Amino acid sequence: MEELVIRDADVVDGSGADSYRADVVVDGGRIVSIVKEAAAAGCQRPRARRELDAEGLVLSPGFIDMHAHSDLALLRDPDHSAKLAQGVTLEVVGQDGLSYAPVDDRTLEEVRRAITGWNGYGDDVDLDWRTVGEYLDRLDGGIAVNAAYLIPQGTVRALAVGWEDRPATRQELDRMRQLVAEGLEQGAVGLSSGLTYTPGMYADDAELTELCRVVAAYGGYYCPHHRSYGAGALEAYAEMVELTRRAGCPLHLAHATMNFGVNEGRAPELLALLDRALDSGADITLDSYPYTPGCTTLAALLPSWAGEGGPEEILARLAHPATAERIRHDLEVTGSDGCHGVPVEWDTIEISGVTAPALADHVGRTVRESAAARGEDPWTTARRLLVEDRLGTTILQHVGHEENVRTIMRHRAHTGGSDGILRGAKPHPRAYGTFPRYLGHYVREAGVLTLEECVAHLTARPAARLRLPDRGLVREGYRADLVLFDPADVAAGATFAEPRALPAGIPYVLVDGRLAIEDGRRTDVLAGRAVRRTPV
Repeated sequence: MEELVIRDADVVDGSGADSYRADVVVDGGRIVSIVKEAAAAGCQRPRARRELDAEGLVLSPGFIDMHAHSDLALLRDPDHSAKLAQGVTLEVVGQDGLSYAPVDDRTLEEVRRAITGWNGYGDDVDLDWRTVGEYLDRLDGGIAVNAAYLIPQGTVRALAVGWEDRPATRQELDRMRQLVAEGLEQGAVGLSSGLTYTPGMYADDAELTELCRVVAAYGGYYCPHHRSYGAGALEAYAEMVELTRRAGCPLHLAHATMNFGVNEGRAPELLALLDRALDSGADITLDSYPYTPGCTTLAALLPSWAGEGGPEEILARLAHPATAERIRHDLEVTGSDGCHGVPVEWDTIEISGVTAPALADHVGRTVRESAAARGEDPWTTARRLLVEDRLGTTILQHVGHEENVRTIMRHRAHTGGSDGILRGAKPHPRAYGTFPRYLGHYVREAGVLTLEECVAHLTARPAARLRLPDRGLVREGYRADLVLFDPADVAAGATFAEPRALPAGIPYVLVDGRLAIEDGRRTDVLAGRAVRRTPV
């Protein structure tokens, strides 16, 4: 007898088709049969060792978070309710060009320092891997949700070139190509970049094109955080479209937003650019989060020249009065490339987390508010935070536009991504609320998407991008990564005031056919594993 039958579910199968009522039977981690209500009439209904009454609940594929920063959290926090409670059963990590493989001892220490604000320093995790394959093997030891990995181009450049702002030599480019190929052979699904973060931003288009050709040869995709989401946003999007066209590489645009005042109301221009490329045969997808503010580190706003040489050089420049003044001018007057070419507005920069306990009273205030409380100018406060927190401060940037968010999420190439940073006293609520917010606010309350459309955006479409032949749909033979939610009640609990509150209306989540969330409570199931690239 099979393990589980989910009885009387309203199945939204991920395809975009209308829902239907059915009994769904799960065994051995897969969906073994689907008996629709009409087919069940007059015949014996399926039985199993356990029955789950799904009356009034929607059954859908588990949600796929196409942009996650859980690289260490998956190993640090076996519970991982931040994502499981949302119905997420697969995350894509290794984002924005900086993560923890491939590395050597030097590069690992540099990366740990550079992205402490994203993942913590990592002294509570045994970072005993050096290759992509070894990192994936660690994930195979049992994690809360499944995880796929993107090779981080900035980390690759740090390993082969260093943190210098210069073109790679032919020998260094060959080494980077080799590192990317090895990572893909070991199971990575593609390549990410952070082209407003050092050292990845020092790569020119020719270098990136060469790496994307390697990615294309292995059937992966390129996921850039491109060079500007502000003053040069449309040009930056066009650059990525053209670069991947030349390389013959699929493109997935990370957190595809149109932010800052210069881009208010301009989402249709972005989508027109993408539609022209799609209509000409380009393979393009994108992800977005259903909120207006962004989230990054305070150090990310600095101009690229200030980051050359790595974290210790940044701190040395901040400590030098004349150099710090030059940084201030770039931030406040010119508009640094780290802040997307837009002069920083300190009243839009909210401090969301610090690593030094002595700085905790800054959290929850904008830089301008924190400076005013201390009787100093905002740059003095920002500079002190950068130095005393050793670049570990995280921020929210309140620079988005609701009409752009809604317009982009309707697009035919759209998928969902939380871009969730789980560290800090007041993280962005998207880390805990992205997927129920799509379903509750934008489907039920605002009607921006139908339920069937939204589920397709969060399941089948990302699975297709990842080239996963047995995930993303409720189909016989597919993996039983499933979520049951109440369409009348599902909602994000997380808010900017209470960013770690768990969602409502998601009582059951199955990973590999096992209940990881049952009756709204986390079980001890650790059924997640690394999801490796499907060979071409």
